[in-house]
Amino acid sequence: MKIAVVLLIFVLVALAAPAIAPYDPRATPQSETQKNMPPSAAHPFGTDEFSRDVLSRVMYGSRVSLGVAAAAVALAMTLGAAVGATAGYAGGWTDLICMRFVDAMLSVPRVLLLLVLVASTGPLSVGGIILLLGLTGWGSTSRLIRGEVMQLKERDYVLASRATGTREWRVFVTHVLPGAVPQLLVAGTLALATVIPLEAGLSFLGLGVQPPTASWGNIISDAAERPGDTWWVVLFPGLAIVCTVLAVNTIGERLRQRADPRQQVIQ
Repeated sequence: MKIAVVLLIFVLVALAAPAIAPYDPRATPQSETQKNMPPSAAHPFGTDEFSRDVLSRVMYGSRVSLGVAAAAVALAMTLGAAVGATAGYAGGWTDLICMRFVDAMLSVPRVLLLLVLVASTGPLSVGGIILLLGLTGWGSTSRLIRGEVMQLKERDYVLASRATGTREWRVFVTHVLPGAVPQLLVAGTLALATVIPLEAGLSFLGLGVQPPTASWGNIISDAAERPGDTWWVVLFPGLAIVCTVLAVNTIGERLRQRADPRQQVIQ
């Protein structure tokens, strides 16, 4: 999978940024000659209005953008799986109450909800952004896992295990929960492709990761007033976002096809 190599490169760059970044991403040289420099041999991605090296900031920004997205998705998948599996397996009033809460949550557009929450609290720390993105992104996952668990608990091997007197919690942990893992992996991968631009958008608006900490969104915002004059400040972090989201989406779609062969398109 060539597309997986693209994602792997971004992950490796994020992990190795302190060792491979050519400059300190927060360093602001006082020389006016280094301000808003176009790409050159010394600065392959150019410099911004504060004379900071854009390549170094994009490298360090990948640590923040990918780290925030991965942590937020992990939180959302955990909550979504817990609520969905509980509702689907227990059924009855438990299912009804859980799903009505999920429906109410999904009735509000996520972007609007994020903007209202962040605007009311002010700029958040990195940990606060992770919590916010995670706590607003688990609804669709819970609905997906609920449906999967409802199907799995009616399978013959599950019914046979229950008929032998196996305790319900053991049936759930041993037979039902493992069967939902493939769908959870697919949901998590596709959610990652959604959270990355969400975090970038919040940071671009000044509501997410705050300068001087670099994230792909706030790097782009540095050139928001003059994107035509300092196109390189917008282009390179923008390409990082697009390439990463495209890679994650492609991997997610291929995982979806493997999890459900019926979705494969016959060439």
